[in-house]
Amino acid sequence: MSNKVYRIGQIVPSSNVTMETEIPALLRSRETIAPERFTFHSSRMRMKKVTKEELEAMDAQSLKCAQELSDARVDVMGYACLVAIMSMGRGYHCVSETNLHEETVKNDAPAPVVTSAGALINGLKVLGAKKVAVITPYMKPLTEMVVDYIEHQGFEVVDYIALEIPDNLEVAAQNPKNLLDIYKRLNLEGVDVIVASACVQMPSLEAIDAIEKESGIPVTSAAVCTTYEMLKKLGLDTKVPMGGALLSGKY
Repeated sequence: MSNKVYRIGQIVPSSNVTMETEIPALLRSRETIAPERFTFHSSRMRMKKVTKEELEAMDAQSLKCAQELSDARVDVMGYACLVAIMSMGRGYHCVSETNLHEETVKNDAPAPVVTSAGALINGLKVLGAKKVAVITPYMKPLTEMVVDYIEHQGFEVVDYIALEIPDNLEVAAQNPKNLLDIYKRLNLEGVDVIVASACVQMPSLEAIDAIEKESGIPVTSAAVCTTYEMLKKLGLDTKVPMGGALLSGKY
C-alpha cells in the first residue's frame, strides 16, 4: 500500500470555481478508503461568457497553462472545460491532449493529460453506454455542438436539456439539487446513462447518487469522469465512495 502524495494539475477557465471543489471532494472521499493523498494546483485561462468566440480565445491559452503546471511537476494534468474542447470540432480532445502533453515533455516534466471532454467519452464507454441523455447549462447552439460531438463518438443522444445560461459564474451558482427535478424532463426511454452535468462548471455531485437511485439508471458527470480518468492515468484504484455509478465500484 502506497501513501504517496500525487499532485493534481488543472487547467481551468478563469471564471471556473467548480472543478477545484468537485475533483478535490471526490479525491478527499477516496482518501477515506485508500492510502494515497493528493494536492491540487491550477493554472487559469481567461473566460467569462460561454460563447464560441470566448472559448476559442481561451483554448489558445491552454499551452501556456500546461507549461506552468509542468513547472510544478504535477503527476497528472486535467483540462477542465468540456465545451471549449467540443466546440473546437469533432475529436478535438485527442488533438488537445497530444498538444498539452508535448508541452510537458518539452519542459522536461512529462505528465499524462486528461481533458474533461475526452474523459466523458471514455467514461461512457466504461459504462457500456449506447444511448444517453444529457443536461447542459449551455446555450442551445453550444449544446447542439456537444450533442453532435458525443454522437460522433458513437453514442446516441436520446434527449438533452440546455439550461441556456451564458454567464459562467451564474452556471457555478446553480443549486445541484435542482437537477433532481430537471432530469425528470428528459425522455429516458431506452437510455443507458444519464449525464447529469456535461459541464465541469455546473455543480452536480450532490445530486448524482440521488438521481441514480430514483431513476434506476446509471448517472455520471463530466467532473466524475475526469476524476476517474485521472486516477486511471495514475495507475490507481478508481473506486470512490461517492459520485455515481462510474466511481461507485459497480462498473
